Amino acid sequence: MSFTTIRVLCRLTALSLIILSRPLSSGQPGRSSKQAVSLNSGWEFRQITGAEAKPAEWRPATVPGDVHLDLLQNKLIPDPFYRDNESRLQWIENANWEYHTLFSVTSEMLRHQHIDLDFKGLDAYCEVYVNDHLVLTADNMFREWRVDIKSQLKEGANSLRVVFPSPIAAAAKVAAKDPWREKTKTQEKTYIRKAAYEYGWDWGPRFVTSGIWRPVNLELWDDARISDLYIHQKDVTAEVAHLNAEVEVTSAFAGQAKLAVDFLQAGKKAEATRSVTLHPGINNIDLPIDIDRPELWYPAGYGAPAMYKFHAELTLGKKVEDEAETRAGLRSVVLRRDVDKWGRSFEFLVNGIPVFGKGADVIPFDSFPSRVTTAQYRKVLQSARDANMNMIRHWGGGYYEMQEFYDICDELGIMIWQDFMFGNDWQPGTYDFKLEVQKEAAYQVTRLRNHPSIIAWSGNNETEEAFYWEGRPDLPADVRMRMWQDYLTLFSGVLARTVARLNPETPFWPSSPSSDYEELSPSYQSGDMHDWSVWHGNAEFTDYEKHFGRFVTEYGFQSFPELRTIEAFTTPEDRENIFTPVMLAHQKNNSGNSIIRDTMLRYYGEPKDFESFLYASQVQQAEAIKIGAEHMRRQRPRTMGSIFWQLNDCWPVASWSSLDYFGRWKALHYYARRFYSPLLVSPHIEQGKLNVSVVSDKTTPVSGQLRLRLLSLDGKGIREEKEAVSIPALSSKVYLDLPLEELLARRDTTDMFGAVDLTVGDEKVSSNVIFFAPVKQVKFQASKIDVVWSKANDGYLLKLSSPVLARGVYVSFKDMDVPVSDNYFNLLPNEPVEIHVKSSATQEQLQSAMQVVSMESAFALFSGRSAKGK
Repeated sequence: MSFTTIRVLCRLTALSLIILSRPLSSGQPGRSSKQAVSLNSGWEFRQITGAEAKPAEWRPATVPGDVHLDLLQNKLIPDPFYRDNESRLQWIENANWEYHTLFSVTSEMLRHQHIDLDFKGLDAYCEVYVNDHLVLTADNMFREWRVDIKSQLKEGANSLRVVFPSPIAAAAKVAAKDPWREKTKTQEKTYIRKAAYEYGWDWGPRFVTSGIWRPVNLELWDDARISDLYIHQKDVTAEVAHLNAEVEVTSAFAGQAKLAVDFLQAGKKAEATRSVTLHPGINNIDLPIDIDRPELWYPAGYGAPAMYKFHAELTLGKKVEDEAETRAGLRSVVLRRDVDKWGRSFEFLVNGIPVFGKGADVIPFDSFPSRVTTAQYRKVLQSARDANMNMIRHWGGGYYEMQEFYDICDELGIMIWQDFMFGNDWQPGTYDFKLEVQKEAAYQVTRLRNHPSIIAWSGNNETEEAFYWEGRPDLPADVRMRMWQDYLTLFSGVLARTVARLNPETPFWPSSPSSDYEELSPSYQSGDMHDWSVWHGNAEFTDYEKHFGRFVTEYGFQSFPELRTIEAFTTPEDRENIFTPVMLAHQKNNSGNSIIRDTMLRYYGEPKDFESFLYASQVQQAEAIKIGAEHMRRQRPRTMGSIFWQLNDCWPVASWSSLDYFGRWKALHYYARRFYSPLLVSPHIEQGKLNVSVVSDKTTPVSGQLRLRLLSLDGKGIREEKEAVSIPALSSKVYLDLPLEELLARRDTTDMFGAVDLTVGDEKVSSNVIFFAPVKQVKFQASKIDVVWSKANDGYLLKLSSPVLARGVYVSFKDMDVPVSDNYFNLLPNEPVEIHVKSSATQEQLQSAMQVVSMESAFALFSGRSAKGK
């Protein structure tokens, strides 16, 4: 007997013991007759080729997972993220793969009327065999695949096998059947529904993978099962919530049943019940529910994100046939699109409140999504909330996230603009493709619609923009017409109808960006906007202030991650400068490193060494986005959303993110906490004046003290203005308006700056600085930053001070990940700033590792060295 055979028998015996020794239930253990058996264990995989070649050896596999991770776990490939290994692993996408496991079926299990094989996710094209019977062919990564396999099962050992042909070859085979493909130049990869970013993006690597990427189960049931529980919010106000508990029951018989849905109302259990007659097939049953004075779900900053838990129970006679449970937050959401003096508005009203969307775009958390943990979701989303974000846009080139992602957004009050998974590429126009998309959309909308955090469904990312504005003049007129018809059918037909039918209380938007096909002009703006004038257009940072989008869902500028993140994928020779082969391999935007460097030289100068360049690139990125974000907030209500690109990374890379792959905060994220503050003081120069605006996201008026100071770089006072201000709720207004000619008369603008702050009560809630000459011309002085330590309960307090202005002060501790309460801040002359350092390390350990950097210390101007980004 071979070692492989012994291993299989041991797995099978262990699995049999597990199945026979545990209760199987989808609801409360032991109550429901429906049972579930996980098939996530005991898998093996191998590479397979043509019939003439011998398949590779079986090796252990992990489910959920994918072939890249399995190859890595078996030490058959190097770390895909290390150095330039990505280029050496492209063979994987052209290979065929097979997965296999054995599972035990008992006579008790076979007594159930139905045994469904349920794959929550298959990536992507594959064939599934049970005991060598083909039971399923899948071609969509974004759907659940369920099939009744009872007739293929036997008592004892059973075989489950999944064969994944090369996704490249599989897509080409499907594409070849479309007679319009050559005419429309539609890419072959789009013919199989698969995450677009797997094929590479301008921030991500190319790893086109295959595998069982979500859990797989056997589900055993008899007469009926609850296949969905939806809390349809027909009408929600602070006085009453009129709801429908819409229960989908899949039945195998005709007869009487009882359905009950219970929940807690004012701390007491409330229940709605209904006697129903079931018919074979899908039964849709409504139970009306009214909740007086409901606790509403609010976005972050506007109230508590209250949630209700609903429990459904299906009873046949005295037998509980099935149970289901869901959580829902009660809220009303309206996308207001009214004609006004600037065009047509674009703002979300949540529970009647016009909410300014503050946040960032979210991309996949990893190139290999099955290894993303709940802790990673929590870390990134909590960081977004900690930076005063109330909204994210879940970008359409990845995949629909796991349930935990949406649960955490619900809990934190983070609104989600949810794209359907279509990223930039032109999509096939075949009827079969549209039918498949309809099934995908129905599955995902049904799966996610109880989450109050989802406040908009959007058809795609930039597909409309790519075609509608460019017009594809390279194609014949009849082909362009056919493509546009296909586009409208899919994105304003199939998807719009699906959302309207299954989730009518949540707005649908055809694309991002889009004006919903309305004509635009400089004086008439409508819809959402992507503003790439600064990065892709090489415009000045202040170019953001020339644009007045109604809701901006993308704009950004790149930076490098910090040195510790760079060290995770490089060797010392890779870090000689930002143009080594490995550094360029981890920069996926054409000329990206050159753009960062050239912009640095234009605005600031030459950083003195490689590590200083990394640091300065982050400050540069943060300063760019700060200009855009503050401009958009000042435009309220003309502009009602600032969603910068992007929040996170899927691997360690130079990109537009504010959090790097490991979740470390870049300068932009610290800046975002300040420019997304509920109360923002924002100085800006326009039409020969210095204006100081205050923006409020508060729902009640606020009174405070506004102060403007003109200071020399070494802290000498030049002028001071103070004003008591009454700040209306949900407002933006200029409170100080000073002519520059008078303000700067006979003064050296290269040796001064303006400092503004807003104080409410005893708290300084917002502060800001402004320069009156190009930053490169300002005569900054080398700063010597003094640090005074004192003990705190869970760490230390650091009081930092400088005799001169120190910009972008960054405190780090070499290889130690030490949370700090603030970073990348401006240290005004002789005005100490206190930050909290959370660490169990000793003061001596932290002091020996501590580094304090400012923009003044990062550049060759103060070191006598010139490194050109090295």
